[in-house]
Amino acid sequence: MRSSIKEIVLLLVGNIILACGVAFFILPGDILTGGLAGIAILLEPFVPLDNGTIVMIFSIVLLLIGGLFLGKKFFLTTVVSSIFYPIVLMILEKFFLAPDLNPLLAAIYGGLLSGVGVGLVIKQGASTGGMDIPPLIIHKYFGLEVSKGVMFFDAMTVIFGLLIYGFESVLTGLISVYFSAFAISKTLTYGGSKAKSIQIISDYYKEISDRIHLVLDRGTTIVPSMGGYTNKERMMVLVVVSEKEYSQVLEIINEYDKEAFVIVTDATDVHGEGFSEIVRI
Repeated sequence: MRSSIKEIVLLLVGNIILACGVAFFILPGDILTGGLAGIAILLEPFVPLDNGTIVMIFSIVLLLIGGLFLGKKFFLTTVVSSIFYPIVLMILEKFFLAPDLNPLLAAIYGGLLSGVGVGLVIKQGASTGGMDIPPLIIHKYFGLEVSKGVMFFDAMTVIFGLLIYGFESVLTGLISVYFSAFAISKTLTYGGSKAKSIQIISDYYKEISDRIHLVLDRGTTIVPSMGGYTNKERMMVLVVVSEKEYSQVLEIINEYDKEAFVIVTDATDVHGEGFSEIVRI
């Protein structure tokens, strides 16, 4: 029950943040951004409806599509967003005064706020009921990262505005799209443990692996490998450790083999035993 309440609260907070980004920055600045707000701005010259109404109509249609492809549970959780977000957006538009900002600043901050809101909602296993539904469908069936899918659809929405609003508006809109996708990606991975992924190729792989187990209490994986030039088979030790343990691993390697070949990469989102719990995305 406590977990469900937390998810619902974060779901509502995400929609409020999204609505603030749209109502205070995107719509007042006439920023050609992605999502339903971008579509509303795109259709504004042709449809005799206010932006909030356009958003609500598209939200309902996309909700039905999402329920069809993503399942009943997704449908039920997204119903909250599909109803709550347009209502909050219309309230903010009617009762709160939006700041008068330079279009570039409006694009940046509108994109960031919108991205944080969308990312927070998606992290709860739901959707805002908007244009994040097509990327979620593609992610389910083809594995494409959600943030990249959102960037693609948003960019296409902005580019279509070229015929109506001109080249400068499109360039400003693409800035908003970039910052939105950036914020979505960071929000989805927030809370994951930062770590180092280390690959060690050495003749003393067994000693190094055992020492890592003993000193750091970290598991390792022994991977058979073959030199492309020498055609000599060697063993590689793969281990993932926290940033503060990285220097200890280097000390262990140098203790046994100063000529070991070591590859180190940043692992920005690690889940499982010894790291953070898995977050549903």
